[in-house]
Amino acid sequence: MLDPTARAAHADAAVLRAMGPATAVELPGGVRAWSVTRHSVIQKLTNDPRVSRDPRRHWPGLADVPEGWPLAVSALMQNFLNTYGEEHRRLRRRMAPSFSPRRVEAMRPQIQATADRLVEALHSLPPGRSADIRRTLSLPLTMTVICDLFGVPDALRENLGASIDALMDTTASPEQGQARLAELYTRLAELLEHKRAHPGSDFTSDLVTPSADGEAPLTDKELLDHLFLMLAAGYETAVNLITSAVHALLSRPEHLVHLHQGTVSWDDVIEETLRHNGPIMHHPMRYAIEDIDLGEGVVIGRGEPVIIAFAAAGRDPEIHPDRPDTFDPTRSGKEHLAFGHGPHFCLGAHLARAETHVALTTLFARLPHLTLAHPDQRPAPVPSLSLNGPAQLHVIPHPRAPATPV
Repeated sequence: MLDPTARAAHADAAVLRAMGPATAVELPGGVRAWSVTRHSVIQKLTNDPRVSRDPRRHWPGLADVPEGWPLAVSALMQNFLNTYGEEHRRLRRRMAPSFSPRRVEAMRPQIQATADRLVEALHSLPPGRSADIRRTLSLPLTMTVICDLFGVPDALRENLGASIDALMDTTASPEQGQARLAELYTRLAELLEHKRAHPGSDFTSDLVTPSADGEAPLTDKELLDHLFLMLAAGYETAVNLITSAVHALLSRPEHLVHLHQGTVSWDDVIEETLRHNGPIMHHPMRYAIEDIDLGEGVVIGRGEPVIIAFAAAGRDPEIHPDRPDTFDPTRSGKEHLAFGHGPHFCLGAHLARAETHVALTTLFARLPHLTLAHPDQRPAPVPSLSLNGPAQLHVIPHPRAPATPV
């Protein structure tokens, strides 16, 4: 069974990778699936038209999924991610403009202003005082940006973010999962009600406005599920990416020297973090439309589900034979699949990279003496099969000055 706490996600993925191109695993709730961890096989399956993300059309075992299944929030919601073929292309076209490179670049001054404010608060801490970088920078930065993009009023932001975080915890019991999902829908319904009464130039208002091309409007359930997907994907990915990058740099401070010397760039750091510790580990679910022979005696049968380990692809020794488990932004090749691959490639990739670039450059420029509060301790991971990153990362912005000898 895959460990829902993700305490050793990369080590577990390495074991699965060595077992074959796909390995049968048990997911929380007793659901069986094929786990795919090899870079080449992930590329193949995510580009294969014989693989669907639509459980209602292509997963015969859907009826047996238990109530409160922890992975339901990702696998079963009725949004464009869990569709197939032309339906997916049509819905994706409707969502894509909000995350276009041009729109992301237009948001950069807002991202910078938010980062400046948050880093200044860290700078104001007294010498020796520690802070959790995830809670003081990564999360509030990305939540502010995505909520501004979606027109989420200030009064709803904190509760909405807490509800999304709680649902991504795959260690929850079925009863907890159902209660958390109900709470999330309540928060999202409040947002829809607010935007219908107070429309503006934001993505939520665009969604609730009838399409000009005559397409049928989304149902309220579809609207809620699309909002969850875009809000969660729009900030959870960047939260983990920023936090993992800070941890990697502070754990290997020689790379900060390389940055100062100009021998590596911030883009190198970001891409190496995506390769070394991508923000999404296991992404559920996909389904074989027909039998798929992967070789080595492995056949994924028609209707069988597949869970893709995107973060594992970056450490595949087949594509990175030189120290795949070592963070090294000086390496020449940084191939990864951290944002997915194929028709479902992450719409928010430009935004996540931009947020991370602004966060890192602002943080290390303003706090050149930043250190880890607990350098000898590996931070505990987010307790989620899907998300991948430190649940907390305590840093010290200003180390105490050494005591003066008497």
